[in-house]
This record gives sequence, C-alpha cells and structure tokens, in this order.
Amino acid sequence: MYHALTYATILEMQAMMTFDPQHIMTAGNTMKEAQVVCQRHRKKSSFSKSFTEEELHAEVCYAECLLQRAALTFLQDENMISFIKGGIKILLIVFFLTLLLLYFPQMISMLPTRTLKLLEFVGFSGNKEFGLQQLQDGSAETTIRSFLCNMLLLCYHTFMSFILGTGEGDVDDAEKLLQPFLKKYPKGSIFLFFAGRIEEIKGNLDAAITRFQECCEAQQQWKQFHHMCYWELMWCFTYKRHWKMAYFYADLLSKENAWSKATYSYMKAAYLSMLTKDDCLTFGETALTLFRQVSTLKQKIAGKSLPTEKFAIRKARRYFAENPAPLPAPPLEMMYIWNGYTVIGKHKDLTEGMLKTLGEAQAKLEDGPRTEFSIDDQCLISLLKGLCLKHLGHRDEAEHYFTLVDWVLMKFMYDHYLVPNALLEHGLLCLEQGRRDEAIKLLESAKRYSPLRDPPTSYKRRTRKGAHHLHKQTSSPRSRKKGSLVRHLTHITHTTGVSR
Repeated sequence: MYHALTYATILEMQAMMTFDPQHIMTAGNTMKEAQVVCQRHRKKSSFSKSFTEEELHAEVCYAECLLQRAALTFLQDENMISFIKGGIKILLIVFFLTLLLLYFPQMISMLPTRTLKLLEFVGFSGNKEFGLQQLQDGSAETTIRSFLCNMLLLCYHTFMSFILGTGEGDVDDAEKLLQPFLKKYPKGSIFLFFAGRIEEIKGNLDAAITRFQECCEAQQQWKQFHHMCYWELMWCFTYKRHWKMAYFYADLLSKENAWSKATYSYMKAAYLSMLTKDDCLTFGETALTLFRQVSTLKQKIAGKSLPTEKFAIRKARRYFAENPAPLPAPPLEMMYIWNGYTVIGKHKDLTEGMLKTLGEAQAKLEDGPRTEFSIDDQCLISLLKGLCLKHLGHRDEAEHYFTLVDWVLMKFMYDHYLVPNALLEHGLLCLEQGRRDEAIKLLESAKRYSPLRDPPTSYKRRTRKGAHHLHKQTSSPRSRKKGSLVRHLTHITHTTGVSR
C-alpha cells in the first residue's frame, strides 16, 4: 500500500510541477491503481467499529489517494466544474482521513471571502488555529506522517502565511522544524530550498542565494524543482536591485517553465525598463515588445485566471499606445504585490537603496511630459516611498505619503487600488503606534471605498466583502504586530475588479 501510494505521490508532484497533460494523466491512473491496492485491504463491513492495524493503515492510505486524485481534478480541466468536482471529492475524504482536518482548516481560513463561499458550497469551513495545533501535534510524534506534518508547517510559515495570509507565520518555528532534517540530509533539495526561503524572509539575501544555488546543484532529475529556486532567486536579486540578474532568472523561467508565462514576460519587461537602452541591447529583447506580449500568454487554472496575470495584463495595456507612457518602476510595484517590502524592511541598506530608486523614478516622472497616467504614477511612488520610510522608522514622513494618495482619489484614471491600499497601510501604521481608533476608521474607509461614483453592484459587493475579510484579519492581536501581507489580498481584490 505505502509503496503504491508513495510512487503515485511522486508522479503527482511531477505533474503539479510541469502542468504537462501526459504527466497529469499518468499520475491520475497510477493514483487510481494505488487506490485499488488500498481497497483490497480495507475493512469489508462498515458495521463493526473494530479495526485491525492493517485495516487502519488501509483506510488512511485510501483516503490519501482520494485526496490526491481530487487535487489532480483541479489541473485536468480549466472550467469551474472541475473546481466543484474537486471540492466534492475532497469532502468525501472527511469520512476517512483525520489528516484533512489537520491541513485544510488553516489553509481555507486564509482564502478571500468569495473563495470561502465557493468552498462552503461543497461543505467546507476553515479553522486555522485548530488546523495548526493538529499539525503541531502530528509533527511532535514519531510516526510515518510526522514528516508530512513538518513539511506542511514549513509551507505554512514560509509561504502561505506570507503570500496569502496576514504574515504571522513563525520563522523561528520554521527554523526549529527544519534544522533536524537539514542536519540529517545536508544535501536534500527540499530542505535546502526551505533553508533558502527562511533566509530570504529574514532579509539575509546572500545566504538565501547560496542556499537556492545549492538546491539546484543537489539534483538534476527534476528541473521543475530548479524553477522554484529560480523564482526565489529572481526576487532576491530584485531586492538587491540587481536588475540584470533578476532578468536572467525571469528569462530562464519563461523558457523552461509553464506556470505563468504572462507573469514571466511582464517581469522580464519590468527589469529591462530599469536598464539603459545600451544595456538592453545585450539581451536581444525590448521592454516594449515584452509588455505587448503579456496579454497573449494568460492562462486559467480550475477555470480562474491567475490574479498576478490579471494585474500584469492591466499594467501592460498602456504599452499598446503609439507613444506609450512608461511605468515608473514596475519591479518595485510587483514587489508590493508579493510583500517584498517586508523582506527589505528588515535591513536598512536594502530599504534605503529602494528608496533611492523610487526617488530616481519620481525625478524622471517629473521631468517627463505630463500624461493621463501621471497622477496614478505619482501616487504609486508615494505609496511605495511611504512603505520604505515606515520600515526605516520615519513614521511621520510615511504617514504624509500615505495621506497624499487619499487626497487625490477623485483624479485617478486607472490604478484605483492605490487608494484603499494607502488607507490600509496608514491604518496598519496607526495600529503599530497604538492609535487603534484612528486605525479602525482608516480600515473602514478602505472597506467602503468605491473607485467610481456609481460602481456596478457586483464590483461594489466584491470590494466590500474583500475589504471586510481583510479588516477582520488586520484587527486580530497578532496582525497588529505583523500586518504584512493583508495588502496583497486587498491589492488583488481591487485590481481584478476594475476594468479600464
């Protein structure tokens, strides 16, 4: 049973890394065969409550097969029906597998309100605290699934809480979980990858780069695992403002990986836009050409477009004009989407360097001709400057830049997301200073914000529900200390809801 399940799991990991239809089909067939093996050893009668040890193992393995087959459903079809089918399949596993109760609650609790409603439709609810506690209990045991619990906790603390949640992942706990494995398997790719990710979150970029490079050297069989490292290396060099190296890894991803070619093309264009024309000649591509390619490369997963691709497509639209107005600092804006300012904010030199780049972008904007995008671009720079100043401890100056964005809210043409995000950052700043009443007012303003005088009902509903979800997240005691990634969810809520 375990041999069959493990082999099928490895094939499924490969399928999820490649998105190759043949790999997905092979993984699905192999997982189905593993399920048949487990079925042979399951208890024949459902009336008796007593189980032999073999039957208990069979129930758990059978349920894990169901879970993984359900996950493959999301990859097999691009329409929303696959999303519902996958959810219903996973729901069946509740009757067999306690592990579902360990992992899914905290994952589901971090999703936006609209997605939560969909999952409620197939019978789910989220309880993050319960899920985390169960995973911690599982990782403390010495069972065959302790390793899985450890890996899930590492994923939560280093990725999910950072990218989708409110940033309260505990890096210290992640390090404690990782160290025994790293000591026992110093050349293990997965452990080197997590070690690099932890260093990156802490702002130790040189150490992170070394770890990711070691991870790539540790194995050559799964190139898709290298791609995960390339993505993180791209961001490490972005934080260091090494645009050429960041472009190098974005280019590798665009050539070798199929996860999100629209995003890779946008990032390549973004990095080239930060270089001089002479520097761009050595790459054989232009930012203009790459920006215009972005919209042709979009894709859907489980019937939904990727939020980052939606954002990239909207930002790249201006480059279809005959004389396009360039984006002021596109890599720095995308950093905000992926919570990069929390990383650089841990080191004064990185933050000051980014502030210098923003100053150069502002000077270039002021010296150039005035366009329909000028106010939007100026407010973007103000928001990002405010973030840098907040991390440097200049809170009064940061507050000034956040309020600048709010003052011109009626003059925005396209980037309406800047207003609620500026209100959100201002509110988080007030929370850090203990000005709770003022912070609540700002968060309420962000929740009520509508970009148009008479917005469509559906957009208004999405905006308010999304902001309400974020408001609840930011009002929690832990998020008052670490209000890091709520901005990502607000950002996506507003950018994907407004069309030009």
